[in-house]
Amino acid sequence: MPNQHTMTSRRDALHCMGGALGLPLAMGLFSELGKAAEGSGGKIKIGQIGVGHAHASKLSTFRESADYEVVGIVEADPQLRERAQANAVYQGLPRMTAEQLLNVSGLRAVLVETRVRDLLNTAEMCIKAGKHVHLDKPAGESLPQFKRILDAAAKQKLLVQMGYMYRYNPAVVLLRDFLKKGWLGDVFELHTVMSKTVDPAGRRGLAEYRGGMMFELGCHIVDQVVGVLGKPSKVIAFPRHSSSLDDQLVDNMLAVLEYPRATATVRTSAMEVDGFERRLLVVCGTEGTFHIQPLDNPSARVTLSKPRDSYPKGYQDIQFPKYVRYVDDAKDMARIIRGEKPTDFPYEHDLAVQTAVLEACSLPLDK
Repeated sequence: MPNQHTMTSRRDALHCMGGALGLPLAMGLFSELGKAAEGSGGKIKIGQIGVGHAHASKLSTFRESADYEVVGIVEADPQLRERAQANAVYQGLPRMTAEQLLNVSGLRAVLVETRVRDLLNTAEMCIKAGKHVHLDKPAGESLPQFKRILDAAAKQKLLVQMGYMYRYNPAVVLLRDFLKKGWLGDVFELHTVMSKTVDPAGRRGLAEYRGGMMFELGCHIVDQVVGVLGKPSKVIAFPRHSSSLDDQLVDNMLAVLEYPRATATVRTSAMEVDGFERRLLVVCGTEGTFHIQPLDNPSARVTLSKPRDSYPKGYQDIQFPKYVRYVDDAKDMARIIRGEKPTDFPYEHDLAVQTAVLEACSLPLDK
């Protein structure tokens, strides 16, 4: 069985590979960023717009990183601004308007961490200003607007990094390595679950969005399904409201993603007791199975039809270093902005993910 040192080495090596996913599609961005970064050196100036997103506190990762200088934060809502003032994550940072932030000399990138309903408008403003963006999930309810943002970013060779939180999970990185090497054979089945228990107040907030728990949580693992199998040929949604609470939240959801030679299931709910422990991603291929559970503190059970490098035939359990969300996302973003590597997740991938997310939510694609 690989030891923890082996796992860490594999992860670091993967980060240096230059992006196995969509490499040709990303080379234009890689080339242009490289030219822009020549001789620039130093820390990357970055700011954040919004504190209303559930993951807005990831700003602490960027403040602690040697790659970035956080120059300021923007929040127009007085209540959210007051709440942020009491949070250590935001203390000591200049408060600005969006216009002031986007005009900071040398600003390269913006973290878009508004309420979900404001994500796309904010991201579009930042792209128009010529800034790279880290856009938190999900990418809004308007597919045409998201496509317009991606198209504008592509024309300016700007990065749009989505905030899906398992992309640099060490177990997922190792899974991608197995797939790249063909060790699992032809993938024919994916099974995913991502649930939690949401209290009544939280449910009321989530009920604002017609996509329910698939929109809120399921999007993270739809990103993984598309990463493994690509754009689905068809998505069939099974939305349900299963709670006795009359809050209209679509709280129990299943989506089946169809492929010519594979199927994938995505389950997500707001009612699973200790749901974090059962969050899982299982990939079955003709030469092996890779089962990650739980996703947030990852371990994997892998079975192989024959030995592969240091991995023996049959079942084996693989342990990983403690996973801290967004640390590796921030590192990767810095390397991409500096032109050291292409993005692993090109515009085409993110558009395919958002299309599948909306279909899994039974939401229209033309709004």
